[in-house]
Amino acid sequence: MPDFAVTKNKRSPCRTISDTREYLRQRQSTVAEHIDSVLSAIHEADGGIGAFVAVAGDEALRAAEQADDLIGRYGEAAWTSRPLLGVTLSVKDLIQTRELPTTRGSLLANPRARADAPAVARLRAAGAIVVGKTTTSENGWSASTVSRVADPTRNPWAPDLTAGGSSGGAAAAVSAGLCSAALGTDGAGSVRIPAAFCGVVGFKPSFGRIPYFPCCAGRLSHLGPLARSVADVAELTAVLAGPDHADPDSMIRPPAPARDPGSLRIGWLEFPCTCAEVRQVSQQVWPALAELGHQVEFIDVPFPDPYAALLDILAAEEAASTPPRDEERCDTGRLEVVRYGRTVTGASVMRAEELRLALRSKLWSVMERYDLLAMATVPIEPFGADAIAPPWAADPGDLLWLAWSPASYPFNMTGQPALSLPAGVTSSGLPVGVQFVGPSGGDDLVLSVASRVEAELGLLLIPPDQATKG
Repeated sequence: MPDFAVTKNKRSPCRTISDTREYLRQRQSTVAEHIDSVLSAIHEADGGIGAFVAVAGDEALRAAEQADDLIGRYGEAAWTSRPLLGVTLSVKDLIQTRELPTTRGSLLANPRARADAPAVARLRAAGAIVVGKTTTSENGWSASTVSRVADPTRNPWAPDLTAGGSSGGAAAAVSAGLCSAALGTDGAGSVRIPAAFCGVVGFKPSFGRIPYFPCCAGRLSHLGPLARSVADVAELTAVLAGPDHADPDSMIRPPAPARDPGSLRIGWLEFPCTCAEVRQVSQQVWPALAELGHQVEFIDVPFPDPYAALLDILAAEEAASTPPRDEERCDTGRLEVVRYGRTVTGASVMRAEELRLALRSKLWSVMERYDLLAMATVPIEPFGADAIAPPWAADPGDLLWLAWSPASYPFNMTGQPALSLPAGVTSSGLPVGVQFVGPSGGDDLVLSVASRVEAELGLLLIPPDQATKG
């Protein structure tokens, strides 16, 4: 395991939320100076990564000046009602913002009003300062970050490899130290896959916990935070969560199951095609789980691969939003999905929904036997930066563009909370994530266990160039 990649208790070059608060409270910097340095770092360093499609300007600096004014008037009490005061935030280019354009990774016009989505508004109200919009594939269609509006996003650990997607820009920005927190979307693994590839924490809460706007007809998409630590994503989730009339699904919350986080029964899954390197690194968390008093049991994957159903739901949704007149400006890979979606019948969609209900029922019964499920987040190491998938799934015409990540999309279909936690690096120095999945509504349990495992492992994953600078 390369020494540069994993350190114990080393201060990150990217400030965590708590570090930022302490840094600003001690007046080591004004918020304006802090934001100015972050924006300068993005302009200087992002050219080799491609995490940002737009960078903030005057509005971010005005927000920083207002934060300094609050701190000048109220001192530490300024953080009482604004716990994220001065924290740098990036927003995925699928999520609407008032001052920065939202292209959705597409050459197609975005007809939506330029206004903050509810989740962005909540983070700003808590004091976070948006420093830019991060890259995505068109409409978030692929689990890479290749589009026609920007260069491919590159992994800070290995620039010739992908950062994953479709929240690849979000994960790369946090990993490279260009923001403390990122807001992403996850419709089939799009927060957790890039979090695993880039060595950061990515959390997909229970469906509906964070209002998603504009709503997606397939009801697969979640908003979720990415950050350096579990504590950070937990704090962000607390700010983001809660109902909003813009998203009817956010008005209905599943009850939180009662669990004792001190001693749990955890089912460990290994999905097909998990490579030896990923298996070895991900299983390094087993001793930590045992030390924390948990019982880990290796179990067979308890459900058939729902990819065919996922494909029909996603393709039908993409086809519904893309008339033939828009084809010329569409991403060529996504267009294959759209054209397939036009062949999907209503009966096929209903069969897919029946399979989704069966999957939810099956996972419900599994979660009665196990408090949590755990597994490698992604079964493979990152592939080439210019590709949409590993070679066997990279031809869009084969419609396998998400099939290579079978541990992610099932839990979008069920709506369960799932978190990717960095577990270590492979012999080639690439991060590996472990995914914890809880019962619907069991977000706090997932966060609590992941936090304890994080502390037990004591690892901090830092890309090679950042480790050298540190």
